[in-house]
Amino acid sequence: MLRRLYEWTMAKAAHRHAEWWLAAFAFMEASFFPVPPHPLLGLMCLAEPKKAIRFAVIATLASVAGGLLGYGIGHFAYEAFGEAMLRALGLADSFPKAACYLRDYGAEIIIVKGATPIPFKLLTITAGFIGMNLLVFIGASIVSRSISFMIVGVLFRLFGAPIKAVIDKHLGKVTAAFAVLVVAGFLAIAFLGGGAKDTTEKCASAVAAKTV
Repeated sequence: MLRRLYEWTMAKAAHRHAEWWLAAFAFMEASFFPVPPHPLLGLMCLAEPKKAIRFAVIATLASVAGGLLGYGIGHFAYEAFGEAMLRALGLADSFPKAACYLRDYGAEIIIVKGATPIPFKLLTITAGFIGMNLLVFIGASIVSRSISFMIVGVLFRLFGAPIKAVIDKHLGKVTAAFAVLVVAGFLAIAFLGGGAKDTTEKCASAVAAKTV
């Protein structure tokens, strides 16, 4: 079944409208959509390695644009539907801490955590809620999303054919390895974020009290 799904997705990734789907996924994921665009980007790069950097640029620009929508939701419509949306996505409990980290570290959090498995939409909505400087937000988002997508594009452009051959032969092992890396990323983030736990907890409690 995994093999059939892989081959079906590969065919869709090479579709003439695949770039529009990639842009749509990247845009929506940065503000409200739960499914990340990385799997589609990876498969499109596998299908056409020579266009890998082009695909990565599309994903980067669309994600930054979607981040602006998320910023707007947090800044202008958090009480109207932003809070409910975060709850539906399972991110409401993480919102107070995200607000505190962004207030303390600003662009650094966007760049570092935006390039990790932490949902980018959480950061974009939170940045709008706290009124983060818009130009700083845009600049940090461009760097963050470039790290997240352009590395994929460059790697597939340089090593696309060999990578595709490995995946074709060892699909199950590659899938398992990817899952392990994602879990390891979350664990590393949790470990690194524990340095100022007491201060963050107090700040988060204050933010949570204001949003109730």
